[in-house]
Amino acid sequence: MDKVATINRSRSIVRSTRTGGTFLRLFLLFALSALPFARCEAQQVVDKMVATVNASGQTRCQVCLITYSDLLWQMALQPGTVLVNPSSDELNRTLSLVIDQRLILQEAEKLPSIAPTTEEIAAARDELAKAFPSQAEFQSRLQSVGLTAEKLNEIVEQRVKIEKYLDFRFRNFVVITQNEIANYYRDVYVPRLRARAPGQIVPTLEQASPTIEKTLTEAKIETDTDAFLDNTRERAEIVTLSPV
Repeated sequence: MDKVATINRSRSIVRSTRTGGTFLRLFLLFALSALPFARCEAQQVVDKMVATVNASGQTRCQVCLITYSDLLWQMALQPGTVLVNPSSDELNRTLSLVIDQRLILQEAEKLPSIAPTTEEIAAARDELAKAFPSQAEFQSRLQSVGLTAEKLNEIVEQRVKIEKYLDFRFRNFVVITQNEIANYYRDVYVPRLRARAPGQIVPTLEQASPTIEKTLTEAKIETDTDAFLDNTRERAEIVTLSPV
């Protein structure tokens, strides 16, 4: 997929969080989930609550709670990510990504009209599986972290919902001018192509325009998404329950 990937910014997005708040209520609500759930190379992993996102006043808010299993599931769906004994740095990078996903998802759920269809979810699930070298490896990673087919569908549905929200919020309002395309072609596209492939015939501006327009569109969406997340994080109540 996916525009979820644009959320995974190169700069660190683990900002300071606040501790305290609704721990007791959330503990009573989610205590049943804190059970052994996966075994990786004979190592027993016990789930735990890691953080909450805008949980104050919420008695039933599944997307407000982030557990250790949520982090492992996210990592399992990223090809090449090590799942056995992940480092604290890797876990915190993943936590930051999941927090950003939850912030967008909470906004997306305010718009029932963008709810994914069964067909969209199935297509996104198939596309996700193709990101791995083989179906066997994909299934092996899911099993190693206890990610069931039902939970996978739920995660994919959330990702599609996020993608549709970003389209609704940003993509529909992006305008790329011909002047921007021409400037990018002259200043970036042509020099980069000549540096990478000397002697190769350079496509004309007309030929390269669709590719350049797509590149500039995605760049603007990423910039707008970053600004949106920065603003949303400033207003959010992000509570650390258990450091990773």
